[in-house]
Amino acid sequence: MNFDLIVIGSGPGGYVAAIRASQLGLKTAVVEKAELGGVCLNWGCIPTKALLKSAQVFEYINHAEDYGIKVKDASADFSAVVKRSRGVAEGMSKGIQFLMKKNKIEVLKGYGTLIAKGQVQVELDGKKESHSAKNIILATGARERELPNLKLDGKKIVGYHDAMVLPELPKKMVVVGSGAIGIEFAYFYQAMGTDVTIVEYLPNIVPNEDPDVSKTLEKIYKKKGMNIMTGSSVESVDTSGKGCKVKVKTAKGEETIECDIVLSAVGIQTNLENIGLEKLGIKTEKGKVSVDDYYKTNVDGVYAIGDIVHGPALAHVASAEGIICVEKIAGENPEPLDYNNIPGCTYCWPEIASVGYTEEKAKEAGYEVKVGKFPFSASGKAKAAGASDGFVKVIFDAKYGEWLGAHMIGANVTEMIAEVVAARKLETTGHEIIKTVHPHPTMSEAVMEACAAAYDEVIHL
Repeated sequence: MNFDLIVIGSGPGGYVAAIRASQLGLKTAVVEKAELGGVCLNWGCIPTKALLKSAQVFEYINHAEDYGIKVKDASADFSAVVKRSRGVAEGMSKGIQFLMKKNKIEVLKGYGTLIAKGQVQVELDGKKESHSAKNIILATGARERELPNLKLDGKKIVGYHDAMVLPELPKKMVVVGSGAIGIEFAYFYQAMGTDVTIVEYLPNIVPNEDPDVSKTLEKIYKKKGMNIMTGSSVESVDTSGKGCKVKVKTAKGEETIECDIVLSAVGIQTNLENIGLEKLGIKTEKGKVSVDDYYKTNVDGVYAIGDIVHGPALAHVASAEGIICVEKIAGENPEPLDYNNIPGCTYCWPEIASVGYTEEKAKEAGYEVKVGKFPFSASGKAKAAGASDGFVKVIFDAKYGEWLGAHMIGANVTEMIAEVVAARKLETTGHEIIKTVHPHPTMSEAVMEACAAAYDEVIHL
């Protein structure tokens, strides 16, 4: 079949690009070897949020007396929690199927490969068929990264995929890596009743965040009883016995931790193999496809978006890249993506959200900064909700008032960060936020108060 556009991969980059292409009048097809929606929808963003919600509900019930409510003998049915998560993912995947039909997008089931310029081969169950397209977008995503000394066996040493569907709740777990994936699973299992140890190679957990956020989260989780080992590395795992013996190297020496399950959460690896890059001479650099500001590769008519190109490996980034790429193909004049204004969210509890420079990075970039911080312990809504952990921290350029960054840790802060992203997009200053009336009582007032703190105008501190 002949198309204007074939997209290989139907994750949040691929399916969004396909829908936008259809809206712009392009005859479009999507190639998908597994479930529509990709890892994010089926084995990442969405089902993990369902698991995390169950953990939060269980925590609420266990602390119901803090709110004047007595609950007797509450227990968690782990298999039912997992079943609910899978049901949410399946429902969302069906929603993508509906969107494909609604937008008249052809879904080609199978493994997609570039075989020549403008030609895609789709293989399913040994049968191969070829389709042509004026334009091809590669959106093949990424998979779990595997360390040589931490080989996944799917039973005792698992990645995020298996961690979502364990047959039973482990008594003890070691989580290797404390980025978004590691910390979310560490919170989930700890809240469900597992004894969790986090091993992080870098000096702070959630190492990409502002150090103030990292230190606050570490303090909260240690108080919950989580064992956190920073500046440490897993040297080996012995799985020969009933459980696992994890040898951890720390600044003080080596120690062995016994557990039922080791979760490896050490990042992702791009899916670049066996998709025909070499055949067409498509350039790559450091395991990513090289593209211009509109995601065009060095080969005319071939584009790449999402985890396989340079930039943060986030669902919302892939979606934005897909839309920009398709609009450029269709002859529109889209604005290139500003990678310094991408929000990052981590859905552990309390949640973490950030955008732009950390205080440290802003200073390294040569800015003289004004910093404001407002703790949720001073927020009426947070106190009333029993969620007073955390803070909002904002960073401004002292000279021109540019909003350089914001970093939040607290209840539902992932819902609050968009205010900062929009304000930065509109080149808003701190003074304009201070004079923007925020509703009371809300958690979002903390953004206004933090801005006021940066300019010595804070009222409630």
